[in-house]
Amino acid sequence: MARIGRAHGIKGEVTVEVRTDEPELRLAPGAVLATDPSSVGPLTIETGRVHSGRLLLRFAGVADRTAAEALRNTLLIAEVDPEETPEDPEEYYDHQLIDLDVVTVDGTEVGRIAEISHLPYQDLLVVRRPDGGEVLVPFVSQVVPEIDLEGQRAVIDPPPGLLDDTQAEVARGQAPEEPGGRGGADRGGA
Repeated sequence: MARIGRAHGIKGEVTVEVRTDEPELRLAPGAVLATDPSSVGPLTIETGRVHSGRLLLRFAGVADRTAAEALRNTLLIAEVDPEETPEDPEEYYDHQLIDLDVVTVDGTEVGRIAEISHLPYQDLLVVRRPDGGEVLVPFVSQVVPEIDLEGQRAVIDPPPGLLDDTQAEVARGQAPEEPGGRGGADRGGA
């Protein structure tokens, strides 16, 4: 649900890359979080604040910059009841999506969701193909119109080129013009 970034200041605060839609619930003071690697945790949030648009957290027992820097790149993991679902029916927890079969709208097998990559502007489904390769699928409703948790599958409507490079639509620009703006040898008389 979050990744610890660099230390901030000298009193043990760290920046946090949030990967949950509910940071105010999951990253509140007093929350006890499991970690990856597990040897680092569990960590108890002592304080939290926003500074210059970044979430800063301080954990119990982490009192200086050196201890805070040692936590860098640690993943914070919330213990969520497997039956719990987000309030919004269009949202899913990562554990609900991992291992779903991925098929196209016409039923063609694509692979299985191996992980979810949380980027600043959108999430990507990392789909492991049967041949061992991977494809990154933007997790937006235009590309993933259906998640069927009962049927354990995600239906995708991939744009050309997403699954097969030979089907990619290449944008072609005009050739640069020659000096004079006519795109060829100057044919004017002298």
